[in-house]
Amino acid sequence: MNASGPQPGVPRPLSRGLARLRNRVVNFRRFTALLASIVAASLVVIVIFLATYAWPAVRLNGVGFLTQNSWNLGSLYADPITVHGQQILPGAHYGILFLIVGTLLSTAVALLIAVPVGVGAAIFLAEGVPSQMQTWLSFFVELLAAIPSVVYGLWGYVVVIPFLGHHVFPLMVKWLGFIPFFGGPAGSGYGLLTAGLVLTLMIVPLITATLRDALISQPASLREGAVALGASRFETLWTVLLPGVRRVLIGSTILATGRALGETMAVLMVSGNALNYLPANIYTPISTMASFIVSQLDSALEDPTGMALRSLAEVALVLCLISIVANSLAHVLIYYEGRQNARIS
Repeated sequence: MNASGPQPGVPRPLSRGLARLRNRVVNFRRFTALLASIVAASLVVIVIFLATYAWPAVRLNGVGFLTQNSWNLGSLYADPITVHGQQILPGAHYGILFLIVGTLLSTAVALLIAVPVGVGAAIFLAEGVPSQMQTWLSFFVELLAAIPSVVYGLWGYVVVIPFLGHHVFPLMVKWLGFIPFFGGPAGSGYGLLTAGLVLTLMIVPLITATLRDALISQPASLREGAVALGASRFETLWTVLLPGVRRVLIGSTILATGRALGETMAVLMVSGNALNYLPANIYTPISTMASFIVSQLDSALEDPTGMALRSLAEVALVLCLISIVANSLAHVLIYYEGRQNARIS
């Protein structure tokens, strides 16, 4: 029998209403599926575009593109030469190991600081603040996420770099210099740690706001049950509430990692824009892939062969793949976390 036709024992007007409701549900599902497919298709299109446009550079640079520190546009005023079937400028060579290391290290520094700070701030806003103040304090935390990145970069350039370079970094070298990677020289304030601190301030609101909402939404019965069993407030938070929001914490860390990996202007203004060398310590200037693309775009456009621009596209492709891998690993963690919770329950 046709699902849209009259149902046995059901009045005809009610049957027609049920049929219309089913059609609306089916149409809504198709519409949402279309929207979801557009998002997925956008990612596929971007990756295909980058791979297609950068393919001549991929063929030219080979694996050395990822393992060498040798970004050189060559002689812009010389006649192009042919290498491996590709037109390039004499002396041109492209290797981005220093960019990969700078990107991963600055993101790691930011996450190492931002995750505990964000978790602590979320706990404070959810459990340690009077209810009358929670809304206002949470509002100010979320406002940090709305500040444009170039504002963070300007603040870092004018305030953070002089303060760190003149006061903080020399003390760190003096008192923490015995720790590997914390020894001198302290530098001028530009560098890996400065970029990590600026990124930290940019991603903390994402972690804090998301985790705070998750903690508040936990059922009151969990708190009441833990207290009834004799748990203190801290024990309730640590053993009952936080384990229940681990998936939320992982998800918010994914968002924070994505922003840190792809941040451009703020990092460009405070990192020091290092070229062709790896950081010797945590104060050393660095470059990240996203900021390097912006800083080198004008110079790449002057290459008449177009290979410099295609190599920048290859940089973007590598950054995109790193982001996809990082997000995929995080989703695997969420999946196994969910299966573990299902076994426990």
